[in-house]
Amino acid sequence: MPLNFWRLLNRKLMKIALTGATGFVGRAVVSALASGEHDLSALVRNIGKARLPADVAVARGDLENARSLDGLLRDVDVVVHIAGVIRAVSRAGYFTANESGTRSVAEAALRNRVKRFVHISSLSAREPQLSAYGASKRAGEQVLGKFMDRMSIVILRPPAVYGPGDRATLPLLKALTRRYAVLPGRADARFSLIHVGDLARVIAEAAANNATGIFELDDGKPGGYDWRELGRLASQIEQKTITPIFLVKPVLMALAASVEVFSKMAQKPAMISRDKIHELYHPDWVAHGSGWPLQNPVGFAEGFAATLNWYRQNGWLPSTRTL
Repeated sequence: MPLNFWRLLNRKLMKIALTGATGFVGRAVVSALASGEHDLSALVRNIGKARLPADVAVARGDLENARSLDGLLRDVDVVVHIAGVIRAVSRAGYFTANESGTRSVAEAALRNRVKRFVHISSLSAREPQLSAYGASKRAGEQVLGKFMDRMSIVILRPPAVYGPGDRATLPLLKALTRRYAVLPGRADARFSLIHVGDLARVIAEAAANNATGIFELDDGKPGGYDWRELGRLASQIEQKTITPIFLVKPVLMALAASVEVFSKMAQKPAMISRDKIHELYHPDWVAHGSGWPLQNPVGFAEGFAATLNWYRQNGWLPSTRTL
């Protein structure tokens, strides 16, 4: 049944279920969808720690629990699948979450006759040979390929996502506040970026229309950015000259190998890994294709300034600029 018909039947526009709603991206998506007056529900592991808006119906469970997924997706129009693993102790850990977890959600969606599936993948899926994470995200996309004749499915591949509240990009953005920005990457690398608010808007729009296929996302800047360009923009915002210094890859690879040993001993995901280094030194993370048409996207200069301001107000960075 077309989604427009559902809008006519219900005072609320749609019933939308989310996985991963309590993460950095998920919370932004909840805010974007809530402003559209949808009925929202979310799958969470710990209801007490969810801290979602009161009008979001919360279902306890995880991606491995078929009963929880059925409860989440019953009488739902659209499922937005954000949940996944970005760090794991082993290769199997990535695939359990990002491939098997996606399969579980898709199967539950099919059982419950959900018409629309919005899947949040990653630009890393384009280069599965670089990392277990990228390979697992590509595997999740391939799982959904088997359901495309039975559901309306759109796959979104965000590039690096940044914005207020994100700890993952904090070290890199913090480096860009220093006179000498020591960076793990190549001087000739180019990459796309997207502000979390814009990503949330794209996801909300994707939930409400019938576009299908794979879309690589960005902030609308053709050809993306390089580190020296970010250094120039940061210099203007921080009112000082910021010079990028690029770390040599073999040094970081050796460090990552040592960290991985302790990670496996402690059975806790490492903050840095050889896979992540391979991703950081890949020369082309520019979004390909026509992308998603986004009105008035947030460019890096605007988004960087707002994000730094949030970090400083919340004590994640020193409250004043260092000259």
